[in-house]
Amino acid sequence: MATNAHSPFRFTRQLLAILALSAAFFAAAGSRAQQAPATETDTVDASSQPTPFPHYWEQMFGSGRAVLSMRESYREDLRTVKAVTDFKYVRFHAILHDELGVYDEDASGNPIYNFSYVDEIYDGLLKNGVRPFVELSFMPQKLAAEDIHQAFWYRPISSPPKDYAKWDALMRKFAEHLVARYGIDEVSTWYFEVWNEPNLDFWAGKPAESTYYQLYDETAKTLKSVSPRIRVGGPATAQAAWVDKFIAHTAAQNVPVDFVSTHVYGNDKSEDVFGTTEDIPRTQMVCRAVKKVHDQIQASAKPTLPLIWSEFNASYMNETDITDSIYMGPWMAGTIRDCSGLVDMMSYWTFSDVFEEQGVVKKPFYGGYGLIAAYDLPKPAFNAFKMFHMLGDTKISATGDDILATKRADGTLAIALWNLATVRDQTKPKDVTLQINSSRAKHASIYRLDADHGSLLKAYAAMGSPIYPTREQLDQLKAAAQLPPPENVAVKNGRLQLHLEPEALLLIEVR
Repeated sequence: MATNAHSPFRFTRQLLAILALSAAFFAAAGSRAQQAPATETDTVDASSQPTPFPHYWEQMFGSGRAVLSMRESYREDLRTVKAVTDFKYVRFHAILHDELGVYDEDASGNPIYNFSYVDEIYDGLLKNGVRPFVELSFMPQKLAAEDIHQAFWYRPISSPPKDYAKWDALMRKFAEHLVARYGIDEVSTWYFEVWNEPNLDFWAGKPAESTYYQLYDETAKTLKSVSPRIRVGGPATAQAAWVDKFIAHTAAQNVPVDFVSTHVYGNDKSEDVFGTTEDIPRTQMVCRAVKKVHDQIQASAKPTLPLIWSEFNASYMNETDITDSIYMGPWMAGTIRDCSGLVDMMSYWTFSDVFEEQGVVKKPFYGGYGLIAAYDLPKPAFNAFKMFHMLGDTKISATGDDILATKRADGTLAIALWNLATVRDQTKPKDVTLQINSSRAKHASIYRLDADHGSLLKAYAAMGSPIYPTREQLDQLKAAAQLPPPENVAVKNGRLQLHLEPEALLLIEVR
């Protein structure tokens, strides 16, 4: 994953986190002492003026590097997530990595191009109804100025090109091949993002920022020379960095740019993202960073540029009690609500744990970033996204700390309600009186995700947390992972009485 975690320092922190947190993961559900529920009243105004609520969080997902997309396990997970989110784009690293054989040189140094694996990769995506968000990375060995490798298991080369004429020729041949194979009407619906996190160790140019701008300028101009309809953008930075300066550079140099992209994770540090010493909670970091970049675009010379957040998650480390757990339901709910209206598209990192940045996956649950663990096991986060897909396409007024109220075209209210404190250990069970005003609704269907509903984690722990589950165990785990049917209850005087366990997420349909 190309995240801000992947400087050597952060990579080490990631490995330490695996050791420190794995033991706590499966004990977490039973570790909290029984507590008296907190009580609150939340209100929804069904007659309030609705505002557009596009499903920006489920249009694109990240994934393991390009070559993995040729595996059947990858494609099966893609189809599974597509079925519950209908996502449109997938982003991955390393379409230019030597394992795909895209670039070579003969004995005289003349370029040799081979797009056969590129075709197999993109054909596979399109066949499954998903388009590529093309991240142009990493440097082929024979085009690299230096033999500098990033720390991932597959050893991507982070060097600038040794010859920009040869890089430009590769970009031209690549774009011309795609247009010839798929047609410009199709390719013009794709996105082309120049590199990945050049402010970290994925880019070895010195100084990093100015040499990245050279790479961007050459690439963007070359792609546009093939067709002005090709969409190109950047800077694809970690920690929401460089965006204001990047836009200023492209404006001053008259370099084409069709969108802005950047990344942040819930456990990024305020020093890195905002240059402050604040202690920003994991629940607030992502949308505060999104707001920062949104405001930078608004204040720039190009205030209408779309903002695509091409990586985010609650953690850039392998934290089993975060990304594998029920925590992701309420965390995502708050993120979806708070980032609404500030960003055009956000790409959750990742849809699947068919993923090898730290090497071959060693066990099903290790704090991977995906919605689906190894062996096609849906995590609680998968069910969270399934529930969020049920939200309407307009937002209506709601009061309460942990609520998002929407309306569908047929008038059905779809309300997300969750239970998560800023500090996790302080999350208590709570009882909520949900008051729905200006509605004649009589019935509600309540979908529930918590430790006992829609989560396989207790079943996995009860099995002894097998590293290699048998086929029988896998069947049991997949059954336990199913989101239960909704509870159907009557709405009396516009009111519902609801109980939420710690880190619970509810999706309530009101008709």
